[in-house]
Amino acid sequence: MLDWHGDRSWTSLLDAAPESAGIDLAAVRRYRLQRVRHEMATRDIAAVVLGDAINIRYATGARNMQVFTSRNAPSRYLVLTADHSILHEFTGCEHLANGLDTIDEVRPATTASFVAGGAEIAARERTWAEEIAATIRSLVGDSDPVVGVERFNAGAAIALAATGVQIVDAQEPVEMARAIKSDGEIACIRASLRMVEGAVGELRDAIRPGISENELWSVLHRAVIVGNGDYCETRLLNSGPRTNPWFQESAARTIRPNELVALDTDVVGCHGYYADFSRTFHVGPAEPTAAQRELYRVAHAQVEHNVGIIEPGLGFREYAERAWDIPERFLAHRYYLSAHGCGMSGEYPYLYHCADFDAAGYDGVIEPGMTLCVESFIGAADGKEGVKLEQQVLVTDTGTELLSEFPFEHALLDR
Repeated sequence: MLDWHGDRSWTSLLDAAPESAGIDLAAVRRYRLQRVRHEMATRDIAAVVLGDAINIRYATGARNMQVFTSRNAPSRYLVLTADHSILHEFTGCEHLANGLDTIDEVRPATTASFVAGGAEIAARERTWAEEIAATIRSLVGDSDPVVGVERFNAGAAIALAATGVQIVDAQEPVEMARAIKSDGEIACIRASLRMVEGAVGELRDAIRPGISENELWSVLHRAVIVGNGDYCETRLLNSGPRTNPWFQESAARTIRPNELVALDTDVVGCHGYYADFSRTFHVGPAEPTAAQRELYRVAHAQVEHNVGIIEPGLGFREYAERAWDIPERFLAHRYYLSAHGCGMSGEYPYLYHCADFDAAGYDGVIEPGMTLCVESFIGAADGKEGVKLEQQVLVTDTGTELLSEFPFEHALLDR
C-alpha cells in the first residue's frame, strides 16, 4: 500500500505504484502529447478542444471522473495548440493536475450543459465559446484559426462556430495519434492486462452453480479496483441461454449446473489502458457437452486464424478477404467486428468481416505499433448457448505478439 510521504498529488502516487515499476510514465505522456500535435500539424489544425475524458488523459495524463465528465460535457476540457496546453478542470479539482509537465496551465472550467445553465443555457454556451475562441486566438495569433472539437453538446459547438473560428472534427487526428503505441505504452498495456488477468482468475474460481451473474461480475469489478484499475466499461457477463445472442449484460439470473458463462473484460485498467479479452467458461460439475465443445472449438479456430494473418502493411480490405469464413449457421449472430484497435479504450481501426465490408468497412493499413483485439462470437440463431473469445495482440515489424495471456479452457477445447 502506498503512503503519501508528503507529496499529495495523484500523479506522483500513480508514478510510484507497483505496476509502474520500470515504466517511465513521464516519457509515455510526452510521447502521446507529441503524437497528437503531430497529427494536428499534418492536418493544419491550429488548436483542438478535447472534451472526451479518455482523450484528455491520452494527451496529458490528467484523470478526473472520466465517466461523469464525459457525460456532462463540456464541464472539463483541454485546449491544445502546437506549443501550449490549458486544462480547464472541473470546479474545485484544479489541484489534480499537479506534477504533469504536459499541462502548461490549469483553469476552472465553465460547465455549459443544460443541467448547469437551465433555461439560460444558450447564454452559458456563448460565454463558454467566447472564452475558448479568445484563448485560442491569443495563443495562435490567428483571427480565423482551424479548431478541432469533439464530444460537446450541439449548442456549445454551434456557439463556438459563431465566434468565427473554423470548426473541424478532432476525432481523426486524435484517433490516428492513439493508434501507434510507444514501447512505454506497451509496458502500460502489459501491466493492465496482468492485473485484469488476475481479476479474471478470481472470477473463474468463483464460478459455481447458485451464484448470480451480478455476484460473479462483482468479483471482477472488485479485483480491478483493488488492482488500481479505473473501471469496467461494460458488464458483458452472461450465462446459459443468455450467452446467445451476445451483448446481454449481467443480471440477477442464477447460474445453473453445466452451463456456459461468457465474459468480455472491457476494463479500463492500470494507467488508463484497456485490457480487452474474452473468455467462456464451463460451470460443471459434469463434463462439457459435445455441442458446447463444438462452439468453443469453432470460436477458437476463428481467433487463431485471424491473429495468424495479421501483419504490418496488410490493408483492411485484404485482411477482411483473408479472414476466417464464418460457417453459415453462425453468420446471423456473428460479432459485429472481426478485430479492432485497443489502447486507452476500443479505438481505430475497426476491421470488419468480409460479409460486412462493403456496407460498413473502410480501407487503411495495419501498422507496427498498433494493438488489436481479435474477436469471435459463435452461436447459432436457433442455438441455446454461445461462445465469446477474444485475444489482444501487438502488431510488430514482422507479425504479431500476443499480449493477453489468460489461458483457454482445455475442457472445452480438447476433443
